[in-house]
Amino acid sequence: MIIGDRRWEQRGGERGVIYDIALWAVPFGLVGGRLYHVMTDWQTYFGPHGKGIGKAIAVWEGGLGIWGAVALGGVGAWIACRRRGIPLPAFADAIAPGIVLAQAIGRLGNYFNQELTGGPTTLPWGLELFYRRSADGTVDVLNLNGVSTGEVAQVVHPTFLYELLWNVLVFVLLIVVDRRFKIGHGRLFAMYVAAYCVGRFCVELMRVDPATQFGGIRVNSFTSTLVFVGAVAYILLAPKGREDPATLGDTPSSADGGEDAAETEATADPEDIESTKDTKDTKDTEDPKDGVTDAREADATDKPVDEPADNSGIVEK
Repeated sequence: MIIGDRRWEQRGGERGVIYDIALWAVPFGLVGGRLYHVMTDWQTYFGPHGKGIGKAIAVWEGGLGIWGAVALGGVGAWIACRRRGIPLPAFADAIAPGIVLAQAIGRLGNYFNQELTGGPTTLPWGLELFYRRSADGTVDVLNLNGVSTGEVAQVVHPTFLYELLWNVLVFVLLIVVDRRFKIGHGRLFAMYVAAYCVGRFCVELMRVDPATQFGGIRVNSFTSTLVFVGAVAYILLAPKGREDPATLGDTPSSADGGEDAAETEATADPEDIESTKDTKDTKDTEDPKDGVTDAREADATDKPVDEPADNSGIVEK
């Protein structure tokens, strides 16, 4: 969110808005991520030996689907943006790099759980999976709640690491493209979605962990393909350029006002500027004493002149 907040401010938005919108987007995203996980792994919870509804809603035990989190989290962000009078596409562009970077960091959890891996490999970066013993004494490499026995079961492709590295590359790509081409109107977010789909599709082909399939193809592969097509279509159809900062709810600062004034003066007609300067110079060189003299002369002219007094009735002694 720190990255998103800084990017939002750089685009002309108000600082701190990201955190306000996150109050809506994050809870919606958690619910959406859990729903997608349960829907795509429904047999674990509602199959013949399912764990039941109680475990299905136990989000604190892990299990979130990125597609559900993005979809329902977007609904929460849309509600918050409407309340603030902010265009959702512009907001999505600001947070896109931060989202994919957060996904990369989140994949580190798969390492500690030793999950979401590929097939066996002899490559030097292969991941060692250990047998785990559960509380009832059962030993199984897939038992996430068990304790490692110290015995290596197999060495496999760390597909979560591949996705982590891909997400970091997408993060760098989004930053570079946005700075170079000034992407806006939701197109940068669509680029993030499309790029992530490419990496996720390739990773899904390598994974061997249990997952819901249709026709022998993992459901996440279908989802990645459909979402990729939609993202590319949006990139092609969305308006070019970037939004007007005035539509992002930002109040121009005094510094911006000074820059606008300087820009206005620079683009003004030279003859108008010269005329303005001449008028100012005339006012500055006018003698204030002249105005006082003119006022006195006008007063003397308006005042009636006294006639000479008649002294004929006075006898000189």
